[in-house]
Amino acid sequence: MSEAAAVRVMVVDDHPMWREAVARDLAEAGFDVVATAGDGPQAVRRATAARPDVLVLDLNLPGLPGVRVCKELVGADPALRVLVLSASGEHADVLEAVKSGATGYLVKSASTAELLDAVSRTAAGDAVFTPGLAGLVLGEYRRLATDPTPASTDEPGAPRLTDRETEVLRLVAKGLSYKQIAERLVISHRTVQNHVQNTLGKLHLHNRVELVRYAIERGLDGDA
Repeated sequence: MSEAAAVRVMVVDDHPMWREAVARDLAEAGFDVVATAGDGPQAVRRATAARPDVLVLDLNLPGLPGVRVCKELVGADPALRVLVLSASGEHADVLEAVKSGATGYLVKSASTAELLDAVSRTAAGDAVFTPGLAGLVLGEYRRLATDPTPASTDEPGAPRLTDRETEVLRLVAKGLSYKQIAERLVISHRTVQNHVQNTLGKLHLHNRVELVRYAIERGLDGDA
């Protein structure tokens, strides 16, 4: 499986036997399992060092909840794709995971074949959800898409981005990493992160996926 071999995967779960079984299934299918972790802080450290393409993440972690792990890692590396693999199918957990930056959500009752397919599709950029949950997430996205007010509006209280925030937003929408944006604008990685966080706050958005959607809807992904 040449395509699988090119995908670097990390598995995070606090149950050793489950974590090892998932990692083994992925490795046997040809994926490059670059790391595993059993708690939140360890997951952040090891993912930062190993730089996987896909993070298979449980939500119920000691030390730091899975949603916090997701938000921190995706915030630092927007190219990272997170597939949540959780025992919970609760709608609130699914939506919280998506708002934290997860691109997919699978319940642990899924078969090994479903997991392998989900990891492959997540790596390819698809949004993968356990059947029955996809409609819920799409409905939430539609609701969120109607909430932000265009930055160009003249309505009182409308969010106003600085020239630099708009410039960073354009580059994020074009798919550049924070590192690439920092190099292009000759600013620090941390400054780019701060601009993105400020923009998210102003626009009442939750993650990079929503930010990119906002920018594309307003034509900010084209040439300035």
